[in-house]
Amino acid sequence: MSIKAEEISALIKKQLENYQDKLVVDEVGTVTYIGDGIARAHGLDNALSSELLEFSNGSYGIAQNLETNDVGIIILGTYDDIREGDQVKRTGKIMEVPVGEELIGRVVNPLGQPVDGQGEIKTTKTRPVEGPAPGVMQRQSVSEPMQTGLKAIDSLVPIGRGQRELIIGDRQTGKTSVAIDTILNQKGKDVVCIYVAIGQKESTVRRQVESLKKYGAMDYTIVVEAGPSEPAPLLYIAPYAGSAMGEEFMYNGKHVLIVFDDLSKQAASYREISLLLRRPPGREAYPGDVFYLHSRLLERSAKLSDEMGGGSMTALPIIQTQAGDISAYIPTNVISITDGQIFLESDLFFAGTRPAINAGESVSRVGGSAQTKAMKKVSGTLRVDLASYRELESFAQFGSDLDSATQAKLNRGRRTVEILKQPLHKPLPMEKEALILYALTKGYLDKVEVDQILDFEAQLFDYFDSNHASILEQIEKTGDLPENLDELNQAISDFVDGFTSK
Repeated sequence: MSIKAEEISALIKKQLENYQDKLVVDEVGTVTYIGDGIARAHGLDNALSSELLEFSNGSYGIAQNLETNDVGIIILGTYDDIREGDQVKRTGKIMEVPVGEELIGRVVNPLGQPVDGQGEIKTTKTRPVEGPAPGVMQRQSVSEPMQTGLKAIDSLVPIGRGQRELIIGDRQTGKTSVAIDTILNQKGKDVVCIYVAIGQKESTVRRQVESLKKYGAMDYTIVVEAGPSEPAPLLYIAPYAGSAMGEEFMYNGKHVLIVFDDLSKQAASYREISLLLRRPPGREAYPGDVFYLHSRLLERSAKLSDEMGGGSMTALPIIQTQAGDISAYIPTNVISITDGQIFLESDLFFAGTRPAINAGESVSRVGGSAQTKAMKKVSGTLRVDLASYRELESFAQFGSDLDSATQAKLNRGRRTVEILKQPLHKPLPMEKEALILYALTKGYLDKVEVDQILDFEAQLFDYFDSNHASILEQIEKTGDLPENLDELNQAISDFVDGFTSK
C-alpha cells in the first residue's frame, strides 16, 4: 500500500496545528556569568529593557543591558546561590512596587517589603518603578508654599509645592536635619511624606525613624530604606521606588514631600553596576548616562494642572560634596536639574550657625511665588543685610574706627545671623516666623544684646500666645500681615519695653 507525499504533508500540518494550540512558549535563558550582583544570560532574545526576570532559585533581576549575544541583568537581593548554567526566564512585567495608603507609617525596602517587624503590608495596587514624568501641559507653575518651619529657608530660599530644591553640603553639616525638620513641619497640613534613605547606616535610619515617631510624623510618612550592606541594585532603584509610591498620592490630587538622602550614594551604586556591566566610564569614572539617572527621577516631581487633580510632589534631593566643591560632576548635574539649592557650609556649622545656610550660594528659582504675602514683606531685605554683613565683617577685622552707618549694618547683620539660628527638630509655624522677622527688620531688636536674641525670641512668642493670639491667628488665616500695623507695632513695643533677660 503506497502513501502519497501530499497526504503525509497534510497530516503533519494538521498535527502541527493541533500541537500549536497546546503549546505555551516560555522564553528561558541560561546564566553565562554571575558575580557582584550582576548576571549575564544567553537566550533571552526578546527581553525588554527594565523587564523583571526570574531565576530558577526564586530570585529576581532587572534586564539592564540588551546586547547582541546576551542580556546584562542586575540582581535584586541575594545572588549567592545562583550558578552559571542556571535557568532564567522572562516574566513579561516591568519592575513594580506596591503603593497606597497601607504603606503610611511603615519602613520598607525598595521592593516595598516591610523591614520594621510590624507584619505584612496588605496593598492592592502597584506602580512601575520607572514611569514617565508629567508633560508640560499636565503641569502648572509652583504657587503654594511648602513651609519648612526653618526661618532661614522660608525667608531666604522658599520652597513651593511641586518644586525640586537641592540640599547640598559636606558630610556632617546638617543636611538630613533640614529634611527631617521639613517633614516634622508638615504635621496637620495633609501632606504625605516619603523619606528615602540610600546607603545610610541602619543605626542612623533607626534614629531618624524614632525622631519621626516621637513628634508624631510617622502618621503621615513612609520610610524607604536601602542600607549600605544591601546589593548596589537596591540602592540604585530605591529613589525610583519612593517616587512611584509618591506618584500614587500625587495623581489622586494629594500633596507629597519626598526626600532623597542621598543621591551621591545612588550615583556611586549606579557607577558600580555600570562598570560591572562593562559600560564605558566618562568624566570622573561615572558613565555618561548618570545625568539621565537623576533627571528622569527628579522630573517626576511636579505641581499637576487642575485637570489632572492639582496634586503635587515636592522633592528634596540631598547631595554630599567633598570640601565644599559644588563644581564637581554629580553636584553640577543635580544643580542644573533642580529649581534651586540650599548650600550648607561646614565653617558656619562649626561656628554654631545652625542651620548652616550660606545665603550667598543658596537660591530658590521659584522665589516669591512660593511665599505667603507676610513672609514676602518681612524677608525683603534679609538677603541684602546678610550679604553686606558678611562683606563688612571681613573688613571690620582690620580696623576699629568705623563710621556709624557701618556700625549699624554690622549690628543688624549680627542680629540677623542670630535670629536665623534654630534648634534641631523645632520648626516654627509661619505666623511666628513672620512675627520675629518683622521685629528684626523694623529695628526692634537693634538694642537687644546679641547673646540675648534667642531668649528675646522665645519670650516674644510666649507674650503673643498669651496676650495677642488674635494677631497670630489673623496672620495664619490670611497669610498676610494685618492691614493696620499699629496694633502689631504697639504690641511689640510694649514687649520690648518690658523685656528682661533671664
